[in-house]
Amino acid sequence: MADEMIGNISLSMILQEAEKYIESKENLELIEKAFYFAKEKHAGQYRKSGEPYLVHVMHVAHILAKLSMSPITIAAGFLHDVIEDCDVSKEELAKEFGEDIAQIVESVTKIGNIEFVDEKEYLAANHRKIFIAMANDIRVIFVKLVDRVHNMRTLQFQPEEKQKRIAQETLDVYAPIAHRLGIAQIKNELEDLSFQYLHPDKYYEIARLVEMRKVERDAQVTQMITTISKMLMGNDIKFNIFGRSKHLYSIYKKMVTKNKRFDEILDLLAIRIITENELNCYETLGYIHAEYRPIPGRLKDYIAMPKMNMYQSLHTTIVGDEGNIFEIQIRTYEMDDVAEHGVAAHWKYKEGSKNMPAKGRKEIEDRLSWFKDFNMMTEGVDENAVEYMDVLTSDIFDANIYVMTPKGRVIDLPNGATPIDFAYRIHTEVGHQTVGATVNSILVPLNTPLKTGDVVKLRTNKQSGPSEDWLKVVKTSHARNKIRQYLQKIQQEERSTLVQKGEQMFKEEAKKRKLEDKSFKKLDNILNNFSVQSVDDLMYAIATKALSLQSVFEKLDVQKPMDEHIKFEKLLASKAPVRKVEGDTGVRVKGIDSMMVSMSKCCSPVYGDDIVGYVTKGAGIKVHRKDCPNVVNEKQRLLDVYWEEGFSHGDYESVLTIASSDRSFLLTDLVTTTSQLRVRLLAVNSEIDEDKVHVTTTMRVVVKDAQHLRNLIANLRKVDSVIRVERKIL
Repeated sequence: MADEMIGNISLSMILQEAEKYIESKENLELIEKAFYFAKEKHAGQYRKSGEPYLVHVMHVAHILAKLSMSPITIAAGFLHDVIEDCDVSKEELAKEFGEDIAQIVESVTKIGNIEFVDEKEYLAANHRKIFIAMANDIRVIFVKLVDRVHNMRTLQFQPEEKQKRIAQETLDVYAPIAHRLGIAQIKNELEDLSFQYLHPDKYYEIARLVEMRKVERDAQVTQMITTISKMLMGNDIKFNIFGRSKHLYSIYKKMVTKNKRFDEILDLLAIRIITENELNCYETLGYIHAEYRPIPGRLKDYIAMPKMNMYQSLHTTIVGDEGNIFEIQIRTYEMDDVAEHGVAAHWKYKEGSKNMPAKGRKEIEDRLSWFKDFNMMTEGVDENAVEYMDVLTSDIFDANIYVMTPKGRVIDLPNGATPIDFAYRIHTEVGHQTVGATVNSILVPLNTPLKTGDVVKLRTNKQSGPSEDWLKVVKTSHARNKIRQYLQKIQQEERSTLVQKGEQMFKEEAKKRKLEDKSFKKLDNILNNFSVQSVDDLMYAIATKALSLQSVFEKLDVQKPMDEHIKFEKLLASKAPVRKVEGDTGVRVKGIDSMMVSMSKCCSPVYGDDIVGYVTKGAGIKVHRKDCPNVVNEKQRLLDVYWEEGFSHGDYESVLTIASSDRSFLLTDLVTTTSQLRVRLLAVNSEIDEDKVHVTTTMRVVVKDAQHLRNLIANLRKVDSVIRVERKIL
């Protein structure tokens, strides 16, 4: 094979990197074959820089080899654009290189092909495609991230507008994914390159400030390294120590988000110490704290409590001899590898390993806590990309507290999360059945905010279920979605039962009226009269007493004689003078002195309410409030009625519903308030709600007029723990 340099890279450079960990001749030949296939298919294609397109895929393969990826992944790096740019089908690729490589290349291609709607949906859709691909085969993400790294390295050849768009997408999509996978090396490079194109003035300003202090800073770091080295050698600890530089974008973020000046950022002077084991890490920390004063609140133990991306290290910030501030990181060699390469550190190809993808995936799921919950978290979320990403972002990637099960499993949750959120993260059914929780062996309310380090034990009951109030308590989108789904299911089941009950009530009434064969056929004709969409809605309203059976049958007009129609029309057209109706209702009706007039029981009008008369069949005129749902859509049978001026001898019944939080002496306070206003109490009933937290009280009272009733309602609302007071429609 005659090697050739293309741009600043050659096949031999890639093979030399691969040969450091790949010995199999067959595997190395697969990489070569992929190179020559790509070379043939991309022939005649050039990048904006003027270089052959092949240079790009070679760099992608080279970076993958540096990450010690498998031969299949490196080959996929060579081939990742042939389906999109070279009219190569997946079937052709599978025939040449096998199903694995074809699937990886197809998945990488699909991630890039997104129809742009708006920025938020575009980013969410891109995130979702990446995570779905990752759930299937994480090698897809390695290829896509490395592809983006090289594209960003050569972004200077694109037009300025495209530079900013690609840089923003990189910062919003790819850098966060690299961070969540723990690949700091790639994440830092993507952030700094994006920063350079999005905010060039700020980028070069910070770069200049860093460079200005470089000599002074390096001298301070070197002196501290010398001192710590002597200390550790004197205590027989094997170690490696070096200064590390802060990447520019992280400095910029701290200046912006924490409103700090450049000189105020503590970890510009940073030292990393690598030891052989965890015990050495803690010993080293102890020796450093014994010699130097640590800054309070800056000690972080990510070894005992790893970050969600597997990162482990001890962090402390100390004050040096001359008052300089140093951030010290202490970790093992394995932890350092994971800190730089994240998931890639566990995916490194080892010659002779069998079932590498399955084995690697299992190892990642065991180590990467959020990945283990990945499919469970988004199960049941609809196809809306924004909602999908909201669940992942709020529940997984914004997680900043770490709580434990009694068996020591660590659960990552967002700040403010409660035992209910914790329960739903364990399992949906555990969440539904949760009735109590103990935190650190102390019984706590279910709305208690959890803190890092809490040990949570749940109490469950298979007969229990979530209440609507839980929606106000939970912080995670996952828990909120599961609670809503449960409540919707219960509501549908309850509605179905009530529809059947309404049908039974209707049929029994129809049977009494000897209308079984006629009434059901006409129900569709009267739906508009009650503002319902279907017969099921009508039956539901009957069962819940939102509509009375009498009003429904009156609308049906079944077997109504013609002379009654004529009588009714004459009644409406009557020009007779207004006459007082005998009785104690205080109501006047136009032109009527012989028909019975009574107050409707469904809405219980009170003197002073806006009222209307409804002409019934055989029961005279019923007086309703104008907003009564039983007459609000009536067009024909209504009459104008009025309250008699100066009438002051009425007693009017009214039914009130009072919603409140449960507490001692609640009912006593409600009854006392009613009595103080000289309102006669006919009946009172108080029942605790299903959530065991709230109470619904029903009061039947007698008042003099609407003003008397309004005063009662206003005073009841002032009673402690009362949420709302409403007049009830029967």
